[in-house]
Amino acid sequence: MQSRLSHLRRVATQLSHHRHATTLSVPTTMAHDPARNFFPLSSPASKDTPVLLLKGDTDTIGREVTESLAEIFKAANVPVSFVSPKVDPRVDGGLTQEVIDLFAETRVAVKGPYFTPLGTKETSINIQLRKSFDLFANVVHAYNIPGIQTRHKDIDVVMIRENTEGEYSGLEHSAVPGVVESLKIITEEKSTRIAEYAFQYALANNRKKVTVVHKANIMKSADGLFLECCTNVASKYPFIEFESMIVDNTCMQMASNPQQFDVMILPNLYGNIVTNIATGLVGGPGLFPGANIGISGAIFEQGTRHSARSLAGRQIANPTATIMGGVLMLRYLKLEERAEAIEKAVMSVFAETDIRTRDVAAEGAAAASTSEFTDAVVAALKSSS
Repeated sequence: MQSRLSHLRRVATQLSHHRHATTLSVPTTMAHDPARNFFPLSSPASKDTPVLLLKGDTDTIGREVTESLAEIFKAANVPVSFVSPKVDPRVDGGLTQEVIDLFAETRVAVKGPYFTPLGTKETSINIQLRKSFDLFANVVHAYNIPGIQTRHKDIDVVMIRENTEGEYSGLEHSAVPGVVESLKIITEEKSTRIAEYAFQYALANNRKKVTVVHKANIMKSADGLFLECCTNVASKYPFIEFESMIVDNTCMQMASNPQQFDVMILPNLYGNIVTNIATGLVGGPGLFPGANIGISGAIFEQGTRHSARSLAGRQIANPTATIMGGVLMLRYLKLEERAEAIEKAVMSVFAETDIRTRDVAAEGAAAASTSEFTDAVVAALKSSS
């Protein structure tokens, strides 16, 4: 672990020496131009690079939205080949050895949503994936998309969530009948690691401010440690503004004045909550992707991981978040030209047409199906080529 931290610090030092260079300057004022420098990147993709495709549960929207992604990749002549094993967590009991072996080989995956039922001992496959492969950083960028009507304008916030511990440690037991103890695990090692990542991300993407979210006034030891680690890391980046904010105030501020936020560092549970608020403000869970990044690989998916079981099989789900997750994956694989073409096609559908799935359609307007939206993106790709 020390070698990993040493590597991260070396990268941060290298970036800080060049922080005024134009190659690191990514405009953040353009709502359709999301920050794109996340790391560590994969090796450059070659022809037919294998990518693990986990389609999600059959009773979620996973199959529909991943089929949309595959169709668009085919239209864009993306040089990857999807490897898609059958995964049913409720039958298999979680991750299968086949999935573990395939990810160890491909080191990159696109994932549809999996539903974790209430009231069972079943472990979430989402958590299993993130913890098994140490995908420690969840990155979600929420911003105003031209053509999507929202109450707030000029939102441009990146949420960087610690992805492997906190309340999601899964350590619960019944001490006595009627009393349950649930352990929240916060470590110096992982708190420092996510803080290092967030400040490097801010630096690489020309971001000006980092906000750490916590509840250290109540959880003085656990959240106190998280805040202390972030504060210590911030001291190495004096050219980036740093602030801390209690989580309940953060939620209120996000709903009332989201423009104040730039990059946020959040422990696991708070990251889940704040990400849902932020994406809800700019159009909802169907629009924004999330990247789960580790030293040895990455998984790309919907930013808010909603399974949307009520929409499954009805061809009304919005595939944008999954498509844009594919765009992030292409950037991870250094296929920037293909990523740019697909992103522009998606954004042109929103900016230049009235084709919208039900979740973002104007009141009283006819809603497009998942397939119709996909067809519109494919048409936009072909018209620009």
